[in-house]
Amino acid sequence: MERSRIAVAGASGLIGGALVRSLAADGHEVVRLVRRAPRGPDEVRWDPERGRVDAAGLTGCEVVVNLAAAGVGDRRWTPEYKRVLRDSRVLGTAALAEAVASLPEPPRVFLNGSAIGFYGDTGERVVDEDAPPGDGFLAGLCVEWEEAAAPAEEAGVRTVFLRTGLVVARGGGAWGRLFPLFRAGLGGRLGDGRQYWSYIALHDEVAAIRHLIDREDLSGPFNLTAPRPLTNREITAAMGRVLHRPAVCAVPAGVLRVVLGEMAGDVLGSQRVVPRRLLESGFRFAFPGIEEAIRAA
Repeated sequence: MERSRIAVAGASGLIGGALVRSLAADGHEVVRLVRRAPRGPDEVRWDPERGRVDAAGLTGCEVVVNLAAAGVGDRRWTPEYKRVLRDSRVLGTAALAEAVASLPEPPRVFLNGSAIGFYGDTGERVVDEDAPPGDGFLAGLCVEWEEAAAPAEEAGVRTVFLRTGLVVARGGGAWGRLFPLFRAGLGGRLGDGRQYWSYIALHDEVAAIRHLIDREDLSGPFNLTAPRPLTNREITAAMGRVLHRPAVCAVPAGVLRVVLGEMAGDVLGSQRVVPRRLLESGFRFAFPGIEEAIRAA
């Protein structure tokens, strides 16, 4: 891709930060959306919950990427925090999509965050992008999240939904919490360990996003997960092997339900999701296996 002006919401997050570093290293002009007063020409102010975006600051952007969202695992799912999770995704996406649609010269592509939570608990069933949404809070939230991008689609902007799995990275997300536990010898399976986890190395997550930016013929939902999902038991064993630590401290399902509340259903749930459309588009994973992904992190 030729050097472009690219706006990123959620640039301070795990994925957004890695994406910004990758784009900047290749000479792209990256504009960050911030909630405070801008400190320079590379920042644009927005207030996602109030639906406000300085659309003028997006002028000249060929690409807009929205990765802004409150962390699903940051707090217990109280009614108040569930509202935060929804508003940060749905209201923020709607505000940005409307800003994109309002521009005299809209960007050529709008990439919006989403998650494999869209599919709900799939058990042992393998699902790809053609599968319908599942049941539960996260599935419903993902549906609303994607629907909020409608203004951009209706304005004729190529729109891509990034249905991301569990990102294997040292500095954040689920694995950011797992690594210290395993290094301390306290790692182990969650529940019976039979639930499938669909993961992706952070390097491959960023590479996939850039692939979707570059390919003008690609739109709609894409699962950003490694080709072969594994069970929690298999991933736990791999963590132990790579980190040379025992992985025997299993956490019973009942304990997770007490500690995590409603969120435990998603931790114990199974999501066997494959990236069919990404593979069909010619994307190649650098770290397709779990041990490779863990070592890369």
